[in-house]
Amino acid sequence: MVRDTMMQRNLAVAKAVILICGTLGLAACTTTEEGGADLERVTLNPNAASPANISSLSEVIARNPSDATAYNIRGTAYGQAGRYSEAIQDFTTAVQIDPSLYQAYANRGLVYRRTGQANLALADYNRAIQLNPQYGAAYRQRGAIYRQMGRTDLALADFNAAIGISSSDAGAYYNRALIYQSQNQHESAIAEFTTAMALDPNLPDAFNGRGQSELALGRDQEALLDFAAAVNRNKESAVFWTNLGIAQLRLGQREAGIASVRRGASLDPKYRPAQQALASAGQV
Repeated sequence: MVRDTMMQRNLAVAKAVILICGTLGLAACTTTEEGGADLERVTLNPNAASPANISSLSEVIARNPSDATAYNIRGTAYGQAGRYSEAIQDFTTAVQIDPSLYQAYANRGLVYRRTGQANLALADYNRAIQLNPQYGAAYRQRGAIYRQMGRTDLALADFNAAIGISSSDAGAYYNRALIYQSQNQHESAIAEFTTAMALDPNLPDAFNGRGQSELALGRDQEALLDFAAAVNRNKESAVFWTNLGIAQLRLGQREAGIASVRRGASLDPKYRPAQQALASAGQV
């Protein structure tokens, strides 16, 4: 009887995960061991918290109110949809039920980070790493917070740890590249961006980052190709369009460059580099 109940519980949770992944796309929805979904692996999608998804997940919780994994999975759906207060509530319930569920701490940490609560995020990442020192995603996310705080040494140590745990962690290489770039170590930055791109060819920020370092080194043609690749992967980025335009202008492609910068300015009228580039081109 107990075994049958556990099988039913596992089947219900599996169906709930499949329901989320069916909405988001399999590549965007992963699970981490028994802890359930990993929020850091998915991008914002309001459909994740559709009535059907939440109803299914809530049914699992209603049948198993002490199931920490189910709360973690539902919290992931809420977080993916940008419903952060509900996500935090579910992740908090998950760790109250199972204080060893490191995935829920990391997921809550990411929500705190997304909502600008850096200190709370750091506390959760610290706890996740304490519970599982081999959880590379937590090192990467904690390192990103340290980098934004200007605590470069701590950030670099975390990115190194993430790569040591998984040499295929594209995000860790990308973040490490940003540190080298901020230190004007552009050759090292380019090498790191290149590794990140090889591991994840659909990472537009890595193409954009490498392009910026190439511009700094005067490699305008290479930069143009990278900015074009970034735009091809995300046509809604004011930053990518503006950088593409700047590279085009530097190469004497005035008409195309102005058009690209104008596209960036239209996407984000408050993006100052676009306005500055237009002004420099006499297009006030």
